[in-house]
Amino acid sequence: MPTRPDIEAVAEEVFTALADPSRRGILAALAAGGPATATDLAARLPISRQAIAKHLALLAEAGLVAAEPGERRRVRYRLRSAPMQVAQQFLAALARDWDRQLDALQDHLNAVNAAQPTRKKRNGHE
Repeated sequence: MPTRPDIEAVAEEVFTALADPSRRGILAALAAGGPATATDLAARLPISRQAIAKHLALLAEAGLVAAEPGERRRVRYRLRSAPMQVAQQFLAALARDWDRQLDALQDHLNAVNAAQPTRKKRNGHE
């Protein structure tokens, strides 16, 4: 399993890759249709083959897709889930940290409220 700095580096690459809607569309197309070439993806998406090739290079750099040799020197791209799982671990750890902080704040506010004297109503008014 990657160390904490490695997890953060992988998560950063994943989040950077996912920040672009075109790259998210490419990943969704690969998830729905399985491995595909840039030309196949261009036929399914409103993006040029050249733009798809550039996006695929960034997705490959982030580890989210892997290039495989195909028929007639065509390169097919398939999804890789490992970097996404690392990013999910990063988010889960971040959520746990926030949950601890929020629980501590809630405990503090409950203690403050419990320590305050209750006000009595006089003549129906506070």
